[in-house]
Amino acid sequence: MSTVGYANWGLSSLHEFLGDLVVYRNLTPIDPRLPHFPALARRVGLDPDRIPRKSELNYARVMGALLQEARRLDAPDTEIKRLIYVGDTQLNDGTAFANLCQVWAWRGLAFIGSERGGPPEARRVQVGPARTLYLANRWSMLHEFDRFCARQAFPIDAETAVVIDLDKTALGARGRNDKVINQARLDAVRQTVQGLLGDTFDIQVFEQSYHTLNQTEFHPFTTDNQDYLAYLCLIIGMGVISLDALIQEIRGGELKAFEQVLERVDRRAATLPGGLGTLHRDIYARVRAGDPTPFKRFRHMEYRTTVARMGHLAADAEVSDLLTHEITLTEEVREIAHLWRSRGALLFGLSDKPDEASLPDEALQKQGYQPIHRTPTHAVGERIFPLPG
Repeated sequence: MSTVGYANWGLSSLHEFLGDLVVYRNLTPIDPRLPHFPALARRVGLDPDRIPRKSELNYARVMGALLQEARRLDAPDTEIKRLIYVGDTQLNDGTAFANLCQVWAWRGLAFIGSERGGPPEARRVQVGPARTLYLANRWSMLHEFDRFCARQAFPIDAETAVVIDLDKTALGARGRNDKVINQARLDAVRQTVQGLLGDTFDIQVFEQSYHTLNQTEFHPFTTDNQDYLAYLCLIIGMGVISLDALIQEIRGGELKAFEQVLERVDRRAATLPGGLGTLHRDIYARVRAGDPTPFKRFRHMEYRTTVARMGHLAADAEVSDLLTHEITLTEEVREIAHLWRSRGALLFGLSDKPDEASLPDEALQKQGYQPIHRTPTHAVGERIFPLPG
């Protein structure tokens, strides 16, 4: 990937432009002034014990209520009428955007970015009345997207909510810096599993399985849940099942859901070696209870391997080194966020990363660790607007 045009703009954090108006997978906002998920769920008539996933309509019901509450913090007499969404995937982010607009009857425009080759270009896709996806192959096209909004007579002001996806959008921009996020996650699984099972674990088989099953083809089976993926690769690496046999059954239609494998392993749980048996029983119980983040040890380790890759290089580090070894802040997202906030829009950060992988536990807090959105790291990208001040 060429780094021409990118620059290192120094240390910053998501907190600089989002504050604590951030929510992770558990849908309980970080800002203590805002209601927690159970209260939000009851308010919109949902089960407070089941947290919906990002692509579900119920997720949009909760998020819309949360955005309205956030708007009332500093503009109590203002109702949200429009939505801007900035993300990196047409499927997940595009669906979340369309659902929010549908449920709350908002006009909406969404920027879906990814750094790809070829000349800068954007494609527009209608996903409903007054709802458009703006698919761009450069993050720097956020500048043109702002102009596009103006041409659509779509004001970005106090009646506009701006939702910014965090993972591979504001941090680790897709196509530019997202591989470092993947490396942190893979390293977390590796360290977790080796710590539990030691030399009895085949790391090469594990990594082959991880790279294979992490492909889009298998997302319907894993539901793109990294906890499920890590568990599958764990039992493959321990020889409980083979990767080839699993793939054959998935493609043949015999296996349609992750839970089928979990049940199959549970029937032979008594024969599993000690460490694996204990881990399986814990994950099995959590999945049966509806916990979307059942592999807790892995996710806590993911927090540590993620923050270890944030802001650790020298202040004058080369852009190529930053993009290879750090999870960097996307400068173009940072700048457009400042611009839109200066116009009065509500800015809110959204992440589907589990809270366990995003927030330090009590012991780490005492050592000075901070949530992902407050952790400083280098901002890298193209300057598209002058920052205020």
